[in-house]
Amino acid sequence: MVLGGTVYGWCFWHRHDRVRGYPGCSSTVTLWRPGSRARLRLVFRPASDRIIADGCHDEGAAIRLPDREYLNLHEPGSVRALLDEALARGLFPAAGPVEAEVDGWPLFDAVRPQGTGS
Repeated sequence: MVLGGTVYGWCFWHRHDRVRGYPGCSSTVTLWRPGSRARLRLVFRPASDRIIADGCHDEGAAIRLPDREYLNLHEPGSVRALLDEALARGLFPAAGPVEAEVDGWPLFDAVRPQGTGS
């Protein structure tokens, strides 16, 4: 995807934890700039009011339960919104080889505010 003339690559993956089961699973969106070793990993883990896909929902699903707000982490529009917010917060590493890992849920809340009906 291209943002302000800068190209970003991205991928999605889901990790299962065979020991802990669902509570240990995570869904991750990794973003990078081609030619740079800097990476930003947005990690989504299940919580009491947050669920991620694990065979019950779309594979890329991230859902906030109180209002059932949803993002599909496979969709370019969802990833673009998360990237915009991450850049606005200065979360993307300036240069590599740096891998920054952040909790994706605060970014989710910023791009899907509660009570807006969006």
